[in-house]
Amino acid sequence: MSDTIVKTGTTTVALTTDDEVLLAADRRASLGGRFVTNKAVQKVQGVHPTAALTMAGGVGDLQSYIRTLRAEASLYETRRGEPIDMAALSTLAGTLLREGPYRGAQPTLGGVDRTGPHVYDLDTAGGVMEADYHASGSGMQLAYGVLEREFEPNLPTDVARRVAANAIESAIERDTASGNGLTVATVSADGVEIRGYDAFSEVAA
Repeated sequence: MSDTIVKTGTTTVALTTDDEVLLAADRRASLGGRFVTNKAVQKVQGVHPTAALTMAGGVGDLQSYIRTLRAEASLYETRRGEPIDMAALSTLAGTLLREGPYRGAQPTLGGVDRTGPHVYDLDTAGGVMEADYHASGSGMQLAYGVLEREFEPNLPTDVARRVAANAIESAIERDTASGNGLTVATVSADGVEIRGYDAFSEVAA
C-alpha cells in the first residue's frame, strides 16, 4: 500500500471475560504514521447486535468491509430465519477478506452468542483464529506485553476494561501511529456499548 493512503495506523486489542468481550482501540488516523489526519476516529464498530470489529489498516478498505459484513450477516439471518452465531459470522468475515478487495484491512472480530464470548484474529488470506485475547496494528507488540502480563481468564468486566486500556496506553507511549485517547466497546448478549475516552484515567478500574 502507498504511504499516501490514509491509515488508522493504530493499536487495537480484544479480550474475553466470563460472558462478555472487550474491544479497544486508539483514535488516531495518519498518513503513513507520519502526519496525523484525524484525532477522533472510532476504530471499533458494531457489525451485528452482539458483535463488533476493531479497525486496523486502510480506512477506505475498512469502511467498505464493515458495510459489506453487516449486509451479509443480515442477509444470512433473513435467509435462515435465525440469528447468526459467532462461528458462522467469523467464517463469513474471513471469506469476505479473502475474496474481497480489502487488502488494507486488518480487523479483529469479537462477539457473544449462546456458547459464550469469542474473539477472532482475521487475516487477508481468509484465516480465522480464535483466541482469549488479541492485539493488532502498528503498536501490537507493545500491547501484547501488557496482555500477556495482565490478562486472566474470566476477569470481571471492569478489570478487563482496564487491562484493555493499559494495553492501548502502553502502545501509545512508543508508537507514533497510535494516540489521541481510546474507544472501548463492551459486547454482551444484550448488545454492543461503545464509549470514547479522551484520557486513560477516565476508564474505571
